[in-house]
Amino acid sequence: MNITVTFRHVDASDAIRQRATEKIAKLQKFLRQPMTARVTVTLEKLLHLVEARISSGGERYEAHDATEDMYASIDKVLDKLERQIRGNKGVERGKKRRGGATLRGGPVAEMAESPRIGRVKAAATGKSGTGGAKPTKKTAAAKSR
Repeated sequence: MNITVTFRHVDASDAIRQRATEKIAKLQKFLRQPMTARVTVTLEKLLHLVEARISSGGERYEAHDATEDMYASIDKVLDKLERQIRGNKGVERGKKRRGGATLRGGPVAEMAESPRIGRVKAAATGKSGTGGAKPTKKTAAAKSR
């Protein structure tokens, strides 16, 4: 785990550096692979801006927030990153349960379009192999010919 804290337009403070490092380090428990984090602390006029970027394996997360208190900004950024990581974890679990296929394409979608499923549905409804299509009506012009 590698965490870098950078200060811009702010005097480097060990208390802020330690707070940011401790808070970001807690996110490692949600990630499978070791993470690399970059935290940038900036003072712009009266706003304390905190930006954080985390990468773990192929996953990347980013959050930023600006408040009047540096510690509050760090806490809000931590909450945003945690929400992103937890949300992405749910997506990964869903893909794993579907066998890596997506709902719009891949093996699951191809199975739904296969003709065998159409025949099974027709047999279950008691209709012949037409797949539920109704016969067309002849118009008056076609009858007179």
